[in-house]
Amino acid sequence: MDDDIGPTSHSFVSQRLKLNYLDWGNLGAPTLILVHGGRDHARSWDWVARALRHDWHIICPDLRGHGDSAWSPDGAYTMPYYICDLAQLIHQQSAEPVTIVAHSLGGAISLRYAGLYPERVRKIVAIEGLGFSSDRIDERNATALADEWRGWIEERRGMSARMPRRYATIEDALARMRSENRHLSEEQARHLTIHGVNRNEDGTFSWKFDNYLRSSPPLDLTDAELHALWGRIECPTLLAYGNDSWASNPAKDGRAAHFKAARVIAYDQAGHWLHHDQFERFLADLRAFL
Repeated sequence: MDDDIGPTSHSFVSQRLKLNYLDWGNLGAPTLILVHGGRDHARSWDWVARALRHDWHIICPDLRGHGDSAWSPDGAYTMPYYICDLAQLIHQQSAEPVTIVAHSLGGAISLRYAGLYPERVRKIVAIEGLGFSSDRIDERNATALADEWRGWIEERRGMSARMPRRYATIEDALARMRSENRHLSEEQARHLTIHGVNRNEDGTFSWKFDNYLRSSPPLDLTDAELHALWGRIECPTLLAYGNDSWASNPAKDGRAAHFKAARVIAYDQAGHWLHHDQFERFLADLRAFL
């Protein structure tokens, strides 16, 4: 297989939305699903996919509202719909159990899926996919329910007036990308930017993701429900964390104890996008785990 040949783009329909995914070929190999994080896109996995494509049939979806997938007509992006989309993709792609590697929001979605369908997942890697730390959760829980809902409604109203930001040039968008993650190399940042923007009619550039993704709904599973779902995961689980990230290490805050077979790896000089920040080390650990 020629490593210079990139993936092919395909679509599937889930809950009336046309969603995009990338297929890296090698159809006879076991299926590996790579799920990106919030406000990211499927081409974020290109380096991992190129390294593993000879051993796996790699599928990289664009989540709803992201990349080249359709936006939700009502601007609603909630966990049950994300999970249903992933379930639909896996249902169409493989009759055998799949392996999943996922980042951030993608990790949260995939871990929930693995808890709901433990028989469908053979191994799972979640890069900072457990959500907010216990301190952040306690802070949110301390907010009165009515205040939380009123704040969310005001936030949604504000979203209706917010237009996607326009960048005059790719270089301007690239500068924004680099400001978000100083660990990125020039090559990484440019690749993520080029595949992460659309060109507007006036020649400017805007990020592909829906602005409504910035507004998180006030409803989700309770901590007890989420921990019980993690406890249903039967397969080996790898939880990866960057020591320079805002995210809390689950080996230290106790969340790893809710899994039956979870191992935690932390990476120095790496933030939330540790699979970019420490790519070679992450890839070596990923190969060993898989």
